[in-house]
Amino acid sequence: MPPHGSRGTGRPGGWQQADLPPADDAPAWVAGRLPADWFTAAPEVTVDREEILVVGRVPEPELPDAATEADRAAAEQGRIGRFREETRDRRIAIAREAEHRYGRKVAWGAQSGGTRRLFTTLSVPVMTRLRQPERRVLDTLVDAGVARSRSEALAWCVRLVGRHADDWLGGLREAMSEVDRLRAEGPHL
Repeated sequence: MPPHGSRGTGRPGGWQQADLPPADDAPAWVAGRLPADWFTAAPEVTVDREEILVVGRVPEPELPDAATEADRAAAEQGRIGRFREETRDRRIAIAREAEHRYGRKVAWGAQSGGTRRLFTTLSVPVMTRLRQPERRVLDTLVDAGVARSRSEALAWCVRLVGRHADDWLGGLREAMSEVDRLRAEGPHL
């Protein structure tokens, strides 16, 4: 086990990721594997240790100029629902191939206009140790009705930080990728 506070040794990502095949080429593989008529642009492919999320943009429904925002939202939901039903069997087959290739579950979603809907996504438990001040933050969110549980409150906090720190987190991910690249180029013992 790696020393306390370290990322571990060996593969980038530390010991927890040691048995996972690399998924650096997953966005390209997915783009090449998908039928050309599914999406209006290259899909957004996000990869982490457990899951590959594929979200594609489907055509926006054509509506009369007098359509309300509610009409537009309903039509977009309908377009996404139709895509989901019509592509189910082929999405399952592609997901099985990707799961075998990358050792991760595949989740799907679609976007039409301003409506984005994820069909299947993992909800992965994460262990953490929190001291009393941190637990009090979570309990306050539960007591205020923002969340139903500490787990939901913690997920809310993570989403909030992610939304407000996208640039910083993106820079951090780029820096870690560069460190991993340099580590891979270095001498091997």
